[in-house]
Amino acid sequence: MKKILIIGAGRSSSVLIRYLEENAQKYSWEITVGDNDIQSVLAKVSPSVRTITFDVFNEKQLNEEVQRADIVVSMLPARFHPIVALACLRYSRSLLTASYESPEILEMATQAKAQGILFLNEMGVDPGIDHMSAMHVIDRIREQGHELKCFESFTGGLMAPESDNNPWNYKITWNPRNVVLAGQGGPARFIQEGTYKYIPYHRLFRRTEVIDIQGYGKFEGYANRDSLKYIEKYNLRGVPTVYRGTLRRPGFCRAWDVFVQLGATDDSYTMNNTEEMTYKEFINSFLYYSREDPVKTKLYHYMHIDQDSDVREKLEWLGIFDNTKIGLKNATPAQILERIICNKWVLEPGDKDMLVMWHKFIFHQANQQKPTLLTTSLVVAGDDSVNTAMAKTVGLPLGIATKMVLTGQIRLEGVYIPTIKEIYEPILKELENYNIVFREKSVELLP
Repeated sequence: MKKILIIGAGRSSSVLIRYLEENAQKYSWEITVGDNDIQSVLAKVSPSVRTITFDVFNEKQLNEEVQRADIVVSMLPARFHPIVALACLRYSRSLLTASYESPEILEMATQAKAQGILFLNEMGVDPGIDHMSAMHVIDRIREQGHELKCFESFTGGLMAPESDNNPWNYKITWNPRNVVLAGQGGPARFIQEGTYKYIPYHRLFRRTEVIDIQGYGKFEGYANRDSLKYIEKYNLRGVPTVYRGTLRRPGFCRAWDVFVQLGATDDSYTMNNTEEMTYKEFINSFLYYSREDPVKTKLYHYMHIDQDSDVREKLEWLGIFDNTKIGLKNATPAQILERIICNKWVLEPGDKDMLVMWHKFIFHQANQQKPTLLTTSLVVAGDDSVNTAMAKTVGLPLGIATKMVLTGQIRLEGVYIPTIKEIYEPILKELENYNIVFREKSVELLP
């Protein structure tokens, strides 16, 4: 009997656990799910699953659980994966994650290969399905002898139309800290028509482009932090345009930019007296001093927000001018903003989220002057606030890959992401059974 250890039972784990449970009887698997919040585990598993309260910093427990498993799936925050990976090296166990491949994990590649085990990262949605769906088309274009001239890719976790009921057109479906810190850590970098481009953080949310997806309307996209690293990952050397970004509904970025310009997304220092501070006082702490002017007036004047701007509705709906106490000790501005949005962008039990992905390819067909524009789009809706589109699109590819490793369909050794056919072809094929299907549209452009 093969044993699977799943570490972490957060937002995105529900569909992963259910998929592996559904396959457990067929393949004679034993599943263990561990988390430091045992109630979160119990809410997501059937009685047949072994459940444990798990602490990744308990070295004895980590070693014991990894040793008794045949394969480890980590749903922990990415910063904890190297700790788990070291234990997997210690006992020669393969490790799968949905997180970005870190430098620490990459340094283990030689040892993992020598031990005959696989560390497969970026096996979720973004990163994950984005890699697989992009490489599926890129490889096809090249196999047909065409020359790729442009690759763009955008992904966003949003709300399904029936649950899109606030002025931001947004609710939290993944780690809220990542929402607040999005775009930080250096300028957005990409290449456009052969020219390297850079967007500093303070301009990121004002440099957007509009994308129209048939049947779902308009979205706005802003640049991800580093598109250039995908030139190597996708073998795009010599392609003039390579750009990756994030999708939101129109108007979101302009309103979010207010917090960026204020400094409310800064996570580098702590503020004084934050436990007793109110939301309104938090906003006021970034504005000029005036005994007479209301905080709202000062903010709108400072940020040049017109009286008829829809930005006002978004900001006021969040309650940032309320006298609600923050209640966090020694908090950074980013932590306070996270508290504010988490109290408002809440998924209600009946809410359905929506995962949207869009790729753009421009290529020259062999022996033809006219370029071809090919777009592929994916829209996946959640079932409710637990079985979300985010949980489906993170959990299913990770679950399928786990099955493929255990059944010998994937025999790779070392450190990988899913950009090779051996991984992406069978996974994309099985994802179609769950209505995770890309729609393609192509047109010839003027030369």
